[in-house]
Amino acid sequence: MDSQLQSISKIFTEKIFRIPDYQRGYAWTEKQLKDFWSDIILLEEDKNHYVGVLTLEGVPQKTYDNWGDDNWIIKSKNFEPYYIVDGQQRLTTTIILIQSLTEVISDQEVLNYTTVEEIKKRFIFDSKDNGISRSYIFGYEKDNPSYEFLKTKVFNETSTSGYNNEITIYTHNLEYAKEFFVNKLKELTKEEREIIFTKITQKLLFNIYTISSDIDVFIAFETMNNRGKPLSNLELLKNRLIYLSTKFNTEDSERNKLRKIINDGWRGIYHYLGLNKDKPLNDDYFLNNHCSIYYGHEIFPFDEIETNRLRRISHHLRENLEDFLLESKFTLKNITTDNKLTITSIKEYVESLQDSVVAWFYFYNPTLSKDYTDNEKLILDRLNRIGLANFSSLILAIYLKKPKNDLKIKLLARIEKLAFLYLLLSYRVYVNYIDFSMVAIKIHKGDMSLTDLLKSLDLQIKEILDKPDLLDRLIENFKSQGFYGWSGIRYFLYEYELSIKGTSKTRKNKIDWFEFRNEKDDYITIEHIYPQTPRTECWTKDFNSYSLKERKILNNSLGNLLPLSKPKNSSLQNKCFIDKIDNGKNYVGYKYGSYSENEISGLTEWTPQNILDRGMKLLKFMEQRWELNFESDERRKELLNLTFIKTNTPTRRRIVKKSNLNTPSK
Repeated sequence: MDSQLQSISKIFTEKIFRIPDYQRGYAWTEKQLKDFWSDIILLEEDKNHYVGVLTLEGVPQKTYDNWGDDNWIIKSKNFEPYYIVDGQQRLTTTIILIQSLTEVISDQEVLNYTTVEEIKKRFIFDSKDNGISRSYIFGYEKDNPSYEFLKTKVFNETSTSGYNNEITIYTHNLEYAKEFFVNKLKELTKEEREIIFTKITQKLLFNIYTISSDIDVFIAFETMNNRGKPLSNLELLKNRLIYLSTKFNTEDSERNKLRKIINDGWRGIYHYLGLNKDKPLNDDYFLNNHCSIYYGHEIFPFDEIETNRLRRISHHLRENLEDFLLESKFTLKNITTDNKLTITSIKEYVESLQDSVVAWFYFYNPTLSKDYTDNEKLILDRLNRIGLANFSSLILAIYLKKPKNDLKIKLLARIEKLAFLYLLLSYRVYVNYIDFSMVAIKIHKGDMSLTDLLKSLDLQIKEILDKPDLLDRLIENFKSQGFYGWSGIRYFLYEYELSIKGTSKTRKNKIDWFEFRNEKDDYITIEHIYPQTPRTECWTKDFNSYSLKERKILNNSLGNLLPLSKPKNSSLQNKCFIDKIDNGKNYVGYKYGSYSENEISGLTEWTPQNILDRGMKLLKFMEQRWELNFESDERRKELLNLTFIKTNTPTRRRIVKKSNLNTPSK
């Protein structure tokens, strides 16, 4: 293995580079880009900066003989072709920065006496006889979707292969990196850009290693890629499967076919994981959930394990799925010694991943589906808001069974209801929780039908609702923490908001769920109408007749919590109620806010009685929506912990002007 220290200018001398199919795509995001840019800016002009290791593998002739677009530059100009085994993230970033430099200057400008054309010919592409045939100095192998994206969207070249703008998480990262550097470079003067160009081409030094032919490049890839941004298990698995595809004792055509299936499979997987640019899906989370249902029956001998032990081991499963795939299942020993793996079994596994990622994407992004019914989208939206973490493998198993729509809707609705009841209870010791990941394994294997699953979910719901001390437990639970500290408060208030929207003449959502659930420093998305620090007379006149403890209870009571259409500075919460209704300089008033805000905007005062009345209304909505029974107004008052509010007391002064607080929920 040869090694030496070289700058980018020396590295890009009579060489072309390709990122091989076993490599992941471009994984750097904002953090790594900022660090890279900072290193360049802070680098003193008379110093060099060690970037890291760049490990290369010479491309065999039988391989590059099939590179039609590159044969001329390899054979006629003696350019050496190399695969990048390690260091592609840093090298890709450097090339994107060089390309960005060529875009922020005009074609007539020069950088350090170097024209744009000369820069591109050195680092981006060379043209045969200055014609239309081009060989890209740096890029991906052609079957990688990032190949065309890099050429068309980063290098601004025209596709000659009917490219359909295929999207993956990696292409998003490429696009973001270019946008990042272009924006940074636009802020600089011509002289500053020239300094940047000198630094990145002359001052960034790579430690170059060239792997000799006697080293297994797939094993080298796994052991070397522990620097920079770590490889995900899904990325490591692709490399492992391609490596295993070369080890089967069969015809070359079979091995090559399997390799193509793996590459096509991963292309599809990353396409769907990154299809929603605003909400890319985590690759390892998908892999682990798929693994748990696809290989769960191998990991757990169900017939030999009692129920309690099964639950304990299922927790162990979720922590060690990646160990199973890379250390137990997809190993060379399982091909050469134990014969547990075949070309067919790997093919079927990859095809299952492909089928699963489509279902996975759409139940995480239901509004993007053209096949889901409105009801299905509604319930999946709810499940996404309440949190899919405990149910994702089960929902995946359900969708892979392709049930009829009526049964599917019933199952999803039961899961949402059960999830809400779990949230409401807030503690596990009281309920015999279903281990959904273990149920998903049984569904996938065929040991449980979807009809039986529906019955099981109904029994679990009935078990919870029929507990004679359920209401007493809830009263005790909320007495200590109030509703503000409840983990389900955002989901509940958002569902109530949507229920009011359903009765409104307008159909527009007034609360963005992402903003609502992610509260930023000094900004709130749930307002205490009666504030936490009520110092002004407009609050003290109605509340100071209550004890400090009672005022604290009122403050965190369900009826006092209001979902806001826009995050509001927390200091604005202390304003008088009448000032909160209309827009102020720095906030949206209740009159122009969410449906929940609109509902109380007709009041002119906010008193303890208003908090009680609104709390009762919200509890009745909860009962209707999730089929609960809180028995009576007195018991509801206990659940709100507001039994100290008495009828016909001076503090009960209530303004009913334009109020619709007593309107029954629909």
